[in-house]
Amino acid sequence: MITAAQRWGQGQSTRRLMALAAASGAVAATGQAPLNLWPLALIGLAGLFALFGMAPGRRRAGWIGWAGGTGYFLLALSWIIEPFLVDVARHGWMAPFALVFLAGGLALFWGLAFGLARALGGHTLVWIAALTGAEALRSYVFTGFPWALIGHGLIAAPAVQVAAHVGALGLTFVALSVAAALVHLAGPRWLAALPVPGLFAALLYWGAVQVPPEPATDAPLIRLVQPNAPQNEKWNPERASFFFRRQLDYTAADTGTAPPDLVVWPETAVPVWLSYAEDALAAVADAAGTAPVVLGIQREDGLRIYNSAIRVDAGGQVGALYDKHHLVPFGEYMPFGDWLARMGIHGLAANEGQGYSPGPGARLMDLPGIGPALPLICYEAVFAQDVNAAPARPRLLLQITNDAWFGRVSGPYQHLAQARLRAVEQGLPMVRSANTGVSAMIGPRGEVRAQIALGQAGFVDALLPPALPPTVYAKTGDWPMAALIVAILAAFGLARAIRGRSIRH
Repeated sequence: MITAAQRWGQGQSTRRLMALAAASGAVAATGQAPLNLWPLALIGLAGLFALFGMAPGRRRAGWIGWAGGTGYFLLALSWIIEPFLVDVARHGWMAPFALVFLAGGLALFWGLAFGLARALGGHTLVWIAALTGAEALRSYVFTGFPWALIGHGLIAAPAVQVAAHVGALGLTFVALSVAAALVHLAGPRWLAALPVPGLFAALLYWGAVQVPPEPATDAPLIRLVQPNAPQNEKWNPERASFFFRRQLDYTAADTGTAPPDLVVWPETAVPVWLSYAEDALAAVADAAGTAPVVLGIQREDGLRIYNSAIRVDAGGQVGALYDKHHLVPFGEYMPFGDWLARMGIHGLAANEGQGYSPGPGARLMDLPGIGPALPLICYEAVFAQDVNAAPARPRLLLQITNDAWFGRVSGPYQHLAQARLRAVEQGLPMVRSANTGVSAMIGPRGEVRAQIALGQAGFVDALLPPALPPTVYAKTGDWPMAALIVAILAAFGLARAIRGRSIRH
């Protein structure tokens, strides 16, 4: 049966509906940091659902979904041009292509979801499940890119606390459910839709009353160091030594209170290879006194190079080492890198050919007097599955990153928001040191307890908050949401098949 909305949609050109979808997608992206306009984002998602309802065929529904996704990702991922502007002469020409192709490519997942939902009958629950499933797929396939998920638009809302049970995909399911209910509230089925916003209001209240635990007075004191080295100066020999000395000064600074129990520097904080860093690490240990220092450094092993985090102990000894294992394609390594290098095409952070090599996987790093930490280097904090892959439950999450690649508009703030989400999902504090910001001490409910603002040089001392008991999500990961999505789609697919068979007979 063709609905009134579909009859109206049939009278509109596909291009007009796609333009409306692109605009709605852009509005939906306003929930992402730094705007954090989550109520407006829900309205944008409602617009997409309304346009989906106007598409009687799966092909038109697919085009609407692709256009909506393109508008969404063009705004949400606009920061992606920033890495290409660090070396404009070499990479600047790629910037517009990177944004357009990335947005259009990721939007294919949305187009597939819209088309599938229409093919399975177009029920509201099918649309919610299909689009949540599309977000799950892009979180995992081709190494995954779970940045700016629909559910991330609720990180600034109190309802983010539900992520401790259902993760980012659960937040996506919630956001889409509320958006669809808003559309139904304006139609004849408003009474059936009324419980959904009521439940969402209850989630908002429940999240708002969750009290973050306070650190004990004798909790470990952690110093975060932020040198604020612009990416185009970071490896300049004269400037690199300046930024290194700045980190030493911040590490040795006397605040007149208790000295820190741990000092954390950002990713690639030492401007020499680990095998040549004996003097540099001795200077780090001397500045830190009795406190160990966790910092980022590059190391080589034969023909392989690694993006690493090490713990520097007394005398400059390396007490622990972790190699980043989830690398950024086209950033830290190039697929078919040796062949592309002969054509003059290199990864943004790679020197030649294949670039970095991956480490063996998630590892814990023991921090004396504190406990085990799960080190995460830059992009790894984006992947909830990488955090869940820890061999045992850590005392804290520890992210070192260089967000100078991401510019100063939205990228660093979205990266910080995802670090907050990881803390909520795991019920663990997150210690985050970023080269240019935002460095932060994040509590286990995602609250920022101390920070160094974007674009500022400095340090901050903060007590480590206690960890909460293991969350449901920490125990199950994305499997329950994946099972729910598959069950919904399978049920409606089976029902449609049975209905089609009965009609034929």
